[in-house]
Amino acid sequence: MAVPPQPFVRSTVRPEIQALRALAVGAVVLHHGWPAVAPAGYMGVDVFFVVSGFLITGLLLRDAEQRGRIPLGSFYLRRARRILPAAVTVLAVVSVLTIAVVPQREWRSWFREIVASALYSENWQLAIDSQIPRRADLESTPVQHYWSLSVEEQFYLFWPLLLIVAIWFAARWGVASRRVLLPLLGAVTLASFVHCIVLTAQDPDLAYFSTFTRTWEFAVGGLLALLAATPLRGHERVRAAASLAGLVLIAVPIVAFRSPDVFPGTVVLLPVVGTLAVIWAGMPRLAWSPSRLAALRPVQWMGDVSYSLYLWHWPIFMFVPYLTGVPSPPWLMVLLVAFSFLVAGLSKRYIEDPFRTPAKGVQARPSIVIGALAAVIALVVGAGVVAPSVAAERTVACSRSDRD
Repeated sequence: MAVPPQPFVRSTVRPEIQALRALAVGAVVLHHGWPAVAPAGYMGVDVFFVVSGFLITGLLLRDAEQRGRIPLGSFYLRRARRILPAAVTVLAVVSVLTIAVVPQREWRSWFREIVASALYSENWQLAIDSQIPRRADLESTPVQHYWSLSVEEQFYLFWPLLLIVAIWFAARWGVASRRVLLPLLGAVTLASFVHCIVLTAQDPDLAYFSTFTRTWEFAVGGLLALLAATPLRGHERVRAAASLAGLVLIAVPIVAFRSPDVFPGTVVLLPVVGTLAVIWAGMPRLAWSPSRLAALRPVQWMGDVSYSLYLWHWPIFMFVPYLTGVPSPPWLMVLLVAFSFLVAGLSKRYIEDPFRTPAKGVQARPSIVIGALAAVIALVVGAGVVAPSVAAERTVACSRSDRD
């Protein structure tokens, strides 16, 4: 007889995770707006990866416990409702603005990345470009930040399948699912981490964008969900110290690390371990713990809008110089950050939330939602294919006209 899986406690919104999201997106925004202030603000992405691995693994394990299986269709539908609406909206807006305000000579490179982002392969597009000498500098586009979303979506494709296989073998062998999941997730973590170290030494650009070098960051979050789905009760001093130490491990490298040519490598251990420590510690009730700061309403709100803020801020930063004709000075960057927060809040309320918790009629017909999102993606991809060709034809026609 198969041994039933041990229970995984259903988690609610956890303030420390919301605070981590706020810290992560804040680091990324600072890095894009003021690189000298947060030279390694890109480490915020690593915080997101660990958090995603922890939450998604916990969600899948709870499904397995409650239903006796992992329903892939339901899982992917929930992920589509959560991720696609805001991401596709940003891509559509970026496509329109590119045609409206960007010189046609840049359309080909910009739309190449827009299409890759719509197909969630932007990380591999950038990895390929990094290997081509004339593209190796990776000039910025307004969707370059979609590389991390692409890695995350690729993780979502294979991770549930891996857990399904492990749980099936556990049931077949009549053992607890953890006895199979723990060594399997540990092996994936170790293999990916070793690959990350080796590839960083050989080609840091490829290592930065590769899904295989980043998988361990999700997997180690999954291991934490497997071993400590909820924070340990009691031991307030230990948990408070772990939470503080975790925040230090995240924050100090973000402002102090200045050697991107050796990243991710072993350096990425700092934000990863720091994130694990904060999640494990939870919200210890001591005056000197960071719990009070994490619980502040602005911090929690920033965590709530972190996904939309991540999506919108970089296109806003990128397009404004095309509208003004000059690079954005520091005072304008402050206004752009404020505007990004405003747009993120509106996006969360009017785009993310209606799809995430839809009305009963929409919820009953997921095919309508998926069909509509697929149609918008198809339009974005179509624009990405057609617009550069039209621009090229116009360029040729103009050159011929000049010769005549």
